[in-house]
Amino acid sequence: MLDQFSLDGRVALVTGASAGIGRALAGALALAGASVVLLARRAPQLELAVAELHEAGCRAAFLEADLSDLQALPDVAARTAEAFGPADILVNAAGVNLREAPDEITVGSWNATLALNLSVPFFLAREMVPAMRRKRWGKIVNIASLQSRRAFPNCIAYGASKGGVDQLTRAMAEAWSGDGILCNALAPGFFPTELTAPVFGDAKRAAQMAAQTAIGRNGALEDLAGAVVFLASPASDYITGQTLYVDGGFTAK
Repeated sequence: MLDQFSLDGRVALVTGASAGIGRALAGALALAGASVVLLARRAPQLELAVAELHEAGCRAAFLEADLSDLQALPDVAARTAEAFGPADILVNAAGVNLREAPDEITVGSWNATLALNLSVPFFLAREMVPAMRRKRWGKIVNIASLQSRRAFPNCIAYGASKGGVDQLTRAMAEAWSGDGILCNALAPGFFPTELTAPVFGDAKRAAQMAAQTAIGRNGALEDLAGAVVFLASPASDYITGQTLYVDGGFTAK
């Protein structure tokens, strides 16, 4: 039974992999047997992450790239295949949350948020699909959010983008599942990352978030490992178009 969760022989690309959730997901896939390419803008953090994976006996490489230029995505996608070949698994973990009050949102900040959080997952996936289609097997994992379903203060652009990710995941599944390419999303609850630093930096607020969960605590990054391996592995070969909330029961209350 455990063989269904193995990623031996698979190649994974994880964006936003220099820190936080992206880095944690890349590590989980690597420990499950995948050869993983970690993609982000910050080379020093990527080098450290890859070195740690090598020490653990994993196959990993990194690519420093800025995903904000949508026109450059075909070249970025081609470069990701240089280390281990075309990816079988794509995890779209790169994202931004500027936490702007409604009156402070500009056209530029709105467009930047939706581009990275919503446009990049589609256009990058579309570049990966031909290779997956040739194999008749692929797994795409988008990163949704509590804000795919719930509204939080000063996060209108972020919430709109993550609501879009929820629907994008269904639409991608409808488009490509017939080719053997399954698309699902993970929606993390509150986890300690750079994006959530304002929450975890306020002990009272962090405690309030923990109390909102059914479990009674906020997430630890290792809580995401099993979920991403499941969605990336043959164990989920009859699941597509779904958003899995890994939130300690936050959305259940």
